[in-house]
Amino acid sequence: MGRVFIAGSINMDVVATADRHPKVGETVAGRQVLYFPGGKGANQAVAASRLGAQTTLVGRLGKDAFGAELRTFLGAQGIDLGSVRDADTHTGTAIITVAASDNTIVVVPGSNAQVSADDVADVPLTRGDVAVSQFEIPLPTIAAFFARARDAGATTVLNPAPARTMSSELLALVDILVLNETELGFFADTELSDSDEAARIIDVARKLQAHTSQTICVTLGKRGVLALAGHEEFAVPGRAVKAVDTTGAGDCFVGALAAQLASGAALRTALTFANAAASISVQRMGAGPSMPTATEVAAVLGAS
Repeated sequence: MGRVFIAGSINMDVVATADRHPKVGETVAGRQVLYFPGGKGANQAVAASRLGAQTTLVGRLGKDAFGAELRTFLGAQGIDLGSVRDADTHTGTAIITVAASDNTIVVVPGSNAQVSADDVADVPLTRGDVAVSQFEIPLPTIAAFFARARDAGATTVLNPAPARTMSSELLALVDILVLNETELGFFADTELSDSDEAARIIDVARKLQAHTSQTICVTLGKRGVLALAGHEEFAVPGRAVKAVDTTGAGDCFVGALAAQLASGAALRTALTFANAAASISVQRMGAGPSMPTATEVAAVLGAS
């Protein structure tokens, strides 16, 4: 049984709910304001840990009220926080507006911008482990983390969101790339939508593939997932559910995928499991708190 190591962001999500999103320059009345633990790294770590993986989070927190609250919450999820260090700035914060089932997000990095190569230098990765990261911490830190994982024989999983330009050297260090169709279009410099034919999406993914053994998983919401695993192509169908809050759904998917891979599951099995986990998370408010347990996912898969 491998372990999951996640180098990534830790945020406090400040969520305002409203009947609709304001237009530019407009003010609308909201219904309530909520505070949820979040950040893509933390969300993925919570998902992996709740789903049974031995999970270590690598990151930084400010020495403020949000930082203290987040440290308490994450520790209660069974996550190893020995590699979460203090920062000399405020804790990362995300300002989220939720209207119907859609959301808009403004992220203020804060302490996440201080996660450095030194923070990942002593992570005890070994063969069979899974190293995960996203784009809410500095890219040189991710490259250093993945280089260390590659040397140790661990599997690297990158969720390149929010999308920003990355080097070919970083992409080459990725074993499994998990992204949505918008992000795929950004990296491939091609317009894509979730209604595009599967063949077109796979064709674009193939052009992005850095090496023949690299796997690219394209998440398509209710349509499920398309995967290009080396030369093999396959689809995992989506699940029709009533979404309440999609914040953190992609992170749930990535954390669940990492947990499954660490347990030795085959890719198709792991993607099916991750897809079911994400479908549960969107039926709840918040990011970190919405992550399901293995029992809940097993119940969903057993009923399908």
